[in-house]
Amino acid sequence: MLNDFAFFPMKLFKRLIPWILLAFAFFILPAMADKDLFGFSQFRLNLFGRYFSLAFVALGIDLIWGYTGLLSLGQGIFFSLGGYAIAMHLLLVTKNDFTTGANGLPKFFENYGVDQLPFFWEPFWSFPVSIAAIFIVPSIVAGLVGYLIFRNRIKGVYFSIITQASLMVFYHFFNGQQKLVNGTNGLKTSTTEIFGLQAGSDDAQLLFYRITLILLPFAFLLCKYLTSGRFGDSLIGIRDDEPRLRFSGFNPTPFKVIVFVVAGALAGVSGALYTVQSGIVSPQFMSISMSIEMVIWVAVGGRGTLVGPILGAVVVNYLRSLVSEALPEAWLFVQGALFVFVVVLMPDGIYGWFTKGGFRAMLAAFGLAKKTATYPKLDLDESAQSESASA
Repeated sequence: MLNDFAFFPMKLFKRLIPWILLAFAFFILPAMADKDLFGFSQFRLNLFGRYFSLAFVALGIDLIWGYTGLLSLGQGIFFSLGGYAIAMHLLLVTKNDFTTGANGLPKFFENYGVDQLPFFWEPFWSFPVSIAAIFIVPSIVAGLVGYLIFRNRIKGVYFSIITQASLMVFYHFFNGQQKLVNGTNGLKTSTTEIFGLQAGSDDAQLLFYRITLILLPFAFLLCKYLTSGRFGDSLIGIRDDEPRLRFSGFNPTPFKVIVFVVAGALAGVSGALYTVQSGIVSPQFMSISMSIEMVIWVAVGGRGTLVGPILGAVVVNYLRSLVSEALPEAWLFVQGALFVFVVVLMPDGIYGWFTKGGFRAMLAAFGLAKKTATYPKLDLDESAQSESASA
């Protein structure tokens, strides 16, 4: 009884850690950047804003991979679509010498002799339509792609290959559309204006940072809701034994499509927030390496935990910034080593490692600590066998 009472505060503390870190990021980090404490400048705060925006797409990947067992390598599609949606709106409504050409259109159109706005740009004059498009357009694309895949019962490695092939199709399409979306150069938003502020200014970046941290808990709670109750049990059933779920009378296709759509919407929101904080959206967001990195964030943080992907997105990208500043060419080696280290010694990721044994579990992997005895172990224990024989 006393042991249970002593264990309760630690269990409660582990649950509160994510919210404590969120409060620290929302209140303390901006104050540190304002005073430039410990070398934490406004530039660093802007970087953390980008890291937190990437946590949205990591949550979506955890939803479809960690809980449903579907490894998607095409989330860069939906990430980029959200970024293009907000960038198109900002370029249309901003009128200055940096973004607007002589014909009143975004400046890049002049370079290709375009004097009439393409028809699909027209809806993005409206701010509400643009905000809705950030998650609706990726959701529609995800719904169409997901339905065509899942209705044919494609899963496993074939699902990953198809999503990666879809990514390559979108990448090459956007890369070649200079007259429509500026092709490989992408759309730049740093000199545009929003809410009366220049998007690249410190005040605007602080605003985007706070908006990101306000929206992140809602995305987390949405994923938490979907992974709990009967719907969440169905997702886990699909991941662990889909044929048995079918024999039980469930059709897994709607569950897969819904989860894939939600993951696409989260990726779209992530792309929009990342675009306004990085100042550009380009087809490079649809590159294969970008989508694979997204999967690495989830694996390092801990898939199937929801908190882990957020932690992984922030930690891995911050580590990337530190390594790139010191040794620019060494990051790929560090990233590969980090992934191998986590897979071998922390199969549950950083957050899973913290909540399931910590250093003891790592020492046990090297044989330096005893592993926790499990039920099958008791059958091999001589004392247990003698007790069962006497009974």
